[in-house]
Amino acid sequence: MPLRAKFVALAALVVLSASAFAADLVVLRNGFSIRHQRREVMGATTRLYFESGKQSGWIDVPTAEIASYQREEVEVIEASPPAKIEGIPGLVEAASDRHQVDADLVNSVIQAESGFNPRARSPKGAQGLMQLMPATASKLGVGNAWEPRDNIEGGTRYLRQLLEQYNGDTIKALAAYNAGPERVEQYRGVPPYRETRNYVRRVIVDFNRKKVAQQKAAATAQRSNKTAKKPEPAAAENAPRP
Repeated sequence: MPLRAKFVALAALVVLSASAFAADLVVLRNGFSIRHQRREVMGATTRLYFESGKQSGWIDVPTAEIASYQREEVEVIEASPPAKIEGIPGLVEAASDRHQVDADLVNSVIQAESGFNPRARSPKGAQGLMQLMPATASKLGVGNAWEPRDNIEGGTRYLRQLLEQYNGDTIKALAAYNAGPERVEQYRGVPPYRETRNYVRRVIVDFNRKKVAQQKAAATAQRSNKTAKKPEPAAAENAPRP
């Protein structure tokens, strides 16, 4: 299954306000939760199925990592669009297509990393939109981390590498993007650092907002199409009778 399809499952991780619909919620031992439409337990693995707008897919989680199941009303919130910086949306789309990483996920990482500021620099020296460390940028072949095209290309390629490394586990990939793969391996999951946990949660919340808003928009469009296609009464039926 393509990594792109698996990402959408995380659209159900955290949900905030507006209109509501029912969902199943699985709570993991690491404190995260995943909303889904149905599930299938396959021994050591539990497969969670989801739908988001016109997209559907599944994500596998270790059964032993599931603490509980809940039934919950999911609140829908409109997604806030990313900062409108000319040219950047197109660069994200192009890099996402090349590396088969969900563009919404890349945008959510950029929002968390730099707030879409191409000149952002962290106290530790991370640079640009996706906050690449110089050593990481060098390994990725990024010529100029301050150049949006190079930065987004390198950051998206790195995100893809991490997703492959962790078999599509987006939470671990995001934790590694923030704290480094060594720390994820050391703690066998999200490191117990407040910064990293907040970072992962922040990306997931933003990603979730985008996907739930898309789901709401798709449902609204579908209702509008059905209304538009409603047949008009025949002209003969509407004509006045003698």
